[in-house]
Amino acid sequence: MKPNVVQQLEEKRRAARLGGGQGKIDKQHERGKLSARERLEILLDPDSFEEYGMFVEHRCDDFGMDKHNIPGDGVVTGQGTINGRLVFVYSQDFTVHGGSMSEANAKKICHIMDMAMKVGAPVIGLNDSGGARIQEGVGSLGGYGEIFQRNVLSSGVVPQLSLIMGPCAGGAVYSPALTDFTFMINGSSYMFVTGPDVVKTVTHEDVSQEELGGAHTHITKTGVADKAFDNDIDALLQTRRLFNFLPLSNREEAPQRFTEDPADRLDLELNTLVPDNPNKPYDMMELISRVVDEGDFFEIKQEYARNIIVGFGRMDGRTVGFVANQPMILAGCLDIDASVKAARFIRFCDAFNIPIVTFVDVPGFLPGVSQEHNGIIRHGAKLLYAYAEATVPKITVVTRKAYGGAYIVMNSRHLRGDINYAWANAEIAVMGAEGAAKILYRGLSPEEVKEKEAEYKAKFNTPFAAAARGFIDDVIRPQNTRWRICRALSLLENKQSETPWKKHDNLPL
Repeated sequence: MKPNVVQQLEEKRRAARLGGGQGKIDKQHERGKLSARERLEILLDPDSFEEYGMFVEHRCDDFGMDKHNIPGDGVVTGQGTINGRLVFVYSQDFTVHGGSMSEANAKKICHIMDMAMKVGAPVIGLNDSGGARIQEGVGSLGGYGEIFQRNVLSSGVVPQLSLIMGPCAGGAVYSPALTDFTFMINGSSYMFVTGPDVVKTVTHEDVSQEELGGAHTHITKTGVADKAFDNDIDALLQTRRLFNFLPLSNREEAPQRFTEDPADRLDLELNTLVPDNPNKPYDMMELISRVVDEGDFFEIKQEYARNIIVGFGRMDGRTVGFVANQPMILAGCLDIDASVKAARFIRFCDAFNIPIVTFVDVPGFLPGVSQEHNGIIRHGAKLLYAYAEATVPKITVVTRKAYGGAYIVMNSRHLRGDINYAWANAEIAVMGAEGAAKILYRGLSPEEVKEKEAEYKAKFNTPFAAAARGFIDDVIRPQNTRWRICRALSLLENKQSETPWKKHDNLPL
């Protein structure tokens, strides 16, 4: 190769790696943010990154853009590995035209998304962009549309993760919303369709960027984001941790991890987890952390709809998705937000062949005018639908209450639950004994009603009535929960389930 060609190559590489220049990189650091390439260095295994499209440049001549051509054009794309497993990545570079989306850099992102689907590997997008590049007009908008289309085609084929590490506004927000998991950074990232200035003009409301679309807003109020972290490094390291639970595609199994935690381990402390008083709460997180391998549980959306818990753990080395009512919040009742949160998680697990374990302690759906008028019927049906359509191994453990329609919805035998257990003190019934007695024996004295309540509880509010009808496979002691689940998962490892042919279902959206 001629020396001048080699020199030209190195100069081009140097210019691409420097992005918008050291001065702008320093400004990123002053804001507490890493550069696009620094983020990839933390996310990926050392020396594993292979870049695509390093020399791509935009083709816009308007508004003096022909004088501002930087190789790479504001996004770094390529492939690498996380713990030796293949992943495709793109990292928007805020130092180049504010990371704005151009037609050229959209094509770079689309290329790695196409590659990911061809070879079967996840896509992780690091978003830090000022939005569509105004100088390019509709060309940049077309780029967004191409990305959205690939997000939809990739859904259920390869896992898609989004990290919001700076601004993400306007049409740009819909790509993360279409991906499987979204992380944000406290204080330095935000997402909204219309910004504070537009809101003020149209509705006359004064609101800051942080209040309108900051990390806290999206992890607690909207549910758009799954987790928020204090800085870029934490977010990237936790992304690596989540990645370790996931399969590369819908044709692959989730990775197995060796564990010294025995599958048949007993935990005597679980025998006293549920209080004697049926109205006293307890922390369902303690049960989950005690049954999973080595107490390692990765919770999803822990600040949103806290009355239900979803997340990933391992049982005997295998990835499992957990769904559990949380008695500490709203007594574990199902409401609109909890139903949607759990339904989306269940559908992800089913798409990627991840078994689902459900811990049930649910007194019913949350009553109230607001819940009814905002569509608890329609939204609750989403959770029912997600469980009913899932064909992965499904194991249920009723720990205390399973009342009414909520009993059915929480992966009961009637929704093709494969193996359903109940703890010995569980209550499976239409409703609690007190409420039932007041309805059934309305004309009797309070003393007589109390007497009938005890009779009703002994007859109906036990797991044995459900077990007698075959709705519960076994009544188990709490201490045996881990090994019974591990044994059930092993039994169901090669489960096959047939469903009628259809183009696609019609989820009650």
